[in-house]
Amino acid sequence: MEKEEDNYLANHYIHKSNWLRAAVLGANDGILSTASIAIGITAASTTREPIVLATVAGLVAGALSMAAGEYVSVSSQTDIENADIERERQELEDMPEIELQRLAEIYEKRGLKKETALTVAKELTEHDALGAHVRDELGINEISEAKPLQAAFASGAAFIIGGVLPLLVVLFSAINNLEYLLYGFSTIFLAILGSIAAKAGGSSVIKAVIRITFWGTIAMGLTALVGSLFGVNV
Repeated sequence: MEKEEDNYLANHYIHKSNWLRAAVLGANDGILSTASIAIGITAASTTREPIVLATVAGLVAGALSMAAGEYVSVSSQTDIENADIERERQELEDMPEIELQRLAEIYEKRGLKKETALTVAKELTEHDALGAHVRDELGINEISEAKPLQAAFASGAAFIIGGVLPLLVVLFSAINNLEYLLYGFSTIFLAILGSIAAKAGGSSVIKAVIRITFWGTIAMGLTALVGSLFGVNV
């Protein structure tokens, strides 16, 4: 039975949604933030050292910020879920009949006949009342359940991986036209990320690539503009 369930999940992608979202967000932000910082400094600098320093600082700070931000954000979601579950447990103790009727109404709205909905609600309540209400009334299940550490690790690690790519361009490319090389390579990196994320999630590759590169190039372009507007040489 467990093997059959594993095979079923292997044919779907929703169970990957939590860590995949955090990883894609982290890698995208890693590429975009690090490249944008480098492009902005490059537009106002004629030497490599300040560009490398700013890029490394942005990479480290960004990775820590992403990991901490994901942990705090998802932990807040976990706190809300736990509070709702506790509230539901109390309601089941205080007014079990009303809660049973609520569950039956949910199944009825999903297409079951009134008598069938009530029968299903009773059987599920006898089996696991709280589990039934958490799943069907609150919409919380093992797939959607918030996992703070998983999200923080996926986001922070992905940010580092994404941020290292434009850093390599800064380290090993000629200083002349570095701004354009960063822009071009980062666009390619974003396109590759969009493709990998789409394949991992089973969605449209073309749509994902267009979305991520469109907004990414706009962000980098605006950053380069800001850097050039300073009109100073570092």
